[in-house]
Amino acid sequence: MKTKIVLAVVVLLFVAHLGKAQTQSTNPLRLGVSVSPGMSMGDKTGFALGADLRLQQRFAKNVSWILTTGYTHFFDRTFDMPTPTGVVPTNISYGFIPLKAGVKAFLMPTLYVAGEAGAAYSTQSTDDKFSFVYSPSVGTIIGNHLDLSVKYEDFTISNNTKQLALRIAYGFKW
Repeated sequence: MKTKIVLAVVVLLFVAHLGKAQTQSTNPLRLGVSVSPGMSMGDKTGFALGADLRLQQRFAKNVSWILTTGYTHFFDRTFDMPTPTGVVPTNISYGFIPLKAGVKAFLMPTLYVAGEAGAAYSTQSTDDKFSFVYSPSVGTIIGNHLDLSVKYEDFTISNNTKQLALRIAYGFKW
């Protein structure tokens, strides 16, 4: 797990360095604010809801680096947990603060694919406080500010922390 966290930090520093190497006038930095309602792919969690802030800057003609942080919560679903004395109704929920770096590549002027990876801090009491997280997505830009995408996101700490989500974002030049 420590190797994955170190790798995520190295990737983040590399991406940040790429952003500083570009001039602000030709490749403006963009800030996006989003909400992401999602559906858990695990059988012990239900609805997922997230919000994030994303920095983005172009470093090639149709390619941008992205850096994202925020909060994602997997809401609990009641399920029966077998115990030596019988079956007990149980609820499990998860919360994460992720820090991800990635790349967004535009296939057409308004259609893109993106991939991110990083580390996430668990806000619930679990044995491991950190999880590796990755998230591929496909999306579209509407006008100059609205960004809609569908993403698969996997916090690898548990089989119950995978989601399919709709990311609805508003972007600003910064």
